[in-house]
Amino acid sequence: MKFPISIFSFFPKESPIRDLIKHYDFIEKGSKLIPETFACYAEPKQSKDFESLKQQVDEIEEQADRVKRKIRNHMPRGIFMPVDRTIFFNFTRSLDDVLDCAQDALNWLSIKRINVPAFLKKELDDYLQNILVSVTILRPALEGTIEIVGGGTVNREEVKTLCRNVILHHDEVGAQKRAIIAKLYNADIPFKDMYQLLKFIEEMYDSSHNTERCSDMLRAMLAK
Repeated sequence: MKFPISIFSFFPKESPIRDLIKHYDFIEKGSKLIPETFACYAEPKQSKDFESLKQQVDEIEEQADRVKRKIRNHMPRGIFMPVDRTIFFNFTRSLDDVLDCAQDALNWLSIKRINVPAFLKKELDDYLQNILVSVTILRPALEGTIEIVGGGTVNREEVKTLCRNVILHHDEVGAQKRAIIAKLYNADIPFKDMYQLLKFIEEMYDSSHNTERCSDMLRAMLAK
């Protein structure tokens, strides 16, 4: 479901809710770089450099942080908020954590260059692509929620379904994570390398988990 940019017409110009999509855009932009960045790490002969792509993710994360700080620190006094402020602030934190966790995952990879087992490369790529889906399907749920709390006529049940889709997809990511970890534990690789990959996998799982948290808070906003 695609919502027109006119959803912002429901809020005053200074409303912080206007900036949620801008914040999301940076989170999505950075998240889209993660699979390619990992591919460069797993295949050193790739034309692009792992560290340069990682730097791009870091720069995008800084831009996302600036938007989050603007939202949280420059909220005009007395402005009407159609949702609970605590839920609103928690949403911005969880949304920011989507990219923060992915950034931490890359930091674990950068500690030491290791050989990613060949049997894991494709599975990890699929895993990262699936986590990216968690991020991309959050957008229509966010847009629909913004329109509803702003007085729009979008069907509330359809938006709730969009929110549930994020939660259900994260469950798929969890099952995928457990299968990969089982294979990793049974692989004949050095413990240090295994630990480094485990931390990468767990941090990326947390990235997806934060999309689920965002979805839960969107549902809370819809309940108000």
